[in-house]
Amino acid sequence: MLTGPRKLPVLPGSARMLTGPRKLPVLAGFAVLAGSCLVSLVALPGTARAAGQHAAGSASGAVLADSIRDNQMWVLDMLNVPAAWSLSEGGGVTVAVIDSGVNPDVSDLAGSVTTGPNYTGVTTPESSPDWGVHGTWMASLIAGHGHDGGSSGIIGIAPSAHILSVRVIPDRADPNYGQYEHEQETRIQQSLADGINYAVAHRAEVISMSIGYSAPSGTVRNALQQAYDHGVVVVASAGNSGDQAGSGSDGEAPESFPADYPGVISVGAVDSTGAVAAFSSDNLSVQVAAPGVSVPAQGRDGQYWWVSGTSPACALVAGVAALIKSEYPGLAPELVASALTSTTTERPAGGYDSQVGFGVVNAAAALAKAGEFAHSQFAHGQSVHGQSADAQLAGTGVATAFRFHGTVAPEPVRPRGSGQLVLFALLALASLVLTVAGTRLTVLARTPQ
Repeated sequence: MLTGPRKLPVLPGSARMLTGPRKLPVLAGFAVLAGSCLVSLVALPGTARAAGQHAAGSASGAVLADSIRDNQMWVLDMLNVPAAWSLSEGGGVTVAVIDSGVNPDVSDLAGSVTTGPNYTGVTTPESSPDWGVHGTWMASLIAGHGHDGGSSGIIGIAPSAHILSVRVIPDRADPNYGQYEHEQETRIQQSLADGINYAVAHRAEVISMSIGYSAPSGTVRNALQQAYDHGVVVVASAGNSGDQAGSGSDGEAPESFPADYPGVISVGAVDSTGAVAAFSSDNLSVQVAAPGVSVPAQGRDGQYWWVSGTSPACALVAGVAALIKSEYPGLAPELVASALTSTTTERPAGGYDSQVGFGVVNAAAALAKAGEFAHSQFAHGQSVHGQSADAQLAGTGVATAFRFHGTVAPEPVRPRGSGQLVLFALLALASLVLTVAGTRLTVLARTPQ
């Protein structure tokens, strides 16, 4: 991937397994600057079938698949998801998971995954147990539909949504990771841009990116602009550098991209009590928060894991965005973001802070607010479909400065045409003539007679 003292793209987070006594994989984060992992994976209890031995950690206990739902309920309840399902389950929406790949054959995602291209530049086969580890976890949180009639296993936030898997980064344990690690930065950033462009071209309504880069890229920024122009909602993890808070020039955690790009909904992580996760990056990109500590997910091996990081938090919020886009497909990304940020629970004092943003996402309330935005257009005899973002925002009360977190840029100075320049030149000449004449009259008036 990248050489020298810089971090590689991150698959943020950690995981503990839900299965029998065996050694389990370690998924390290990458980072485009230091080469060390953000958080390592530690094994814990898990489910049904074994998948072979990998790296470090140990497991204890055993949890049956049909008990997974019980372990997951706190996540669904914190986000108020069951109340939202009466209106939307994400049907008809494609969520692009731009990650390390998704195994389409695991039980809780069967029939819900389309495998897109591999932009990593490495040729690890999909059959490898180290292919698509992180991406499969994330996809299950977004669109898992369970199994055995849906009553067992992982139920995603948008169980009727479809996943488009686009592989732009390998897992740390990937046998070809060393090759990827020495790629040039421009090549790595181009991979992400290609992934975004592919998602847009294949009609994804939501893009979920539980990955992070320490530096921005104009190529990626341009791809994101294309996504916004096509009405795509983009969600990204804020990063797992909370323990590095204060290392930035402003005293906050280091920036992480794509979360820090304008228009991207950046997500921080909280635990089951609503407290900020210690690892969750503290910076002004954060707009909302979601569960990110010990969140149950299904892995590429078919087993169940407790995953931690801003990665699962991002995936959960992307699922909520899918619920909104399913019910209101023409709603502009800015309005989806506003629906999410204006209806949160656990709102911090003053309304915002850099740890949880505007608070923890409330799926049912966000869906209702999105309906208000959409119906405000219909009330004026307008269709939401095909409208520009500015047209949709008119009359909704969404402040301009809030649309893409940050301040509003001043109006640019318009270029002056040749006619304007000639006019300015003539006015300047006339002013000079008058000035000279006035000076001469003054001198004459003061001359003794």
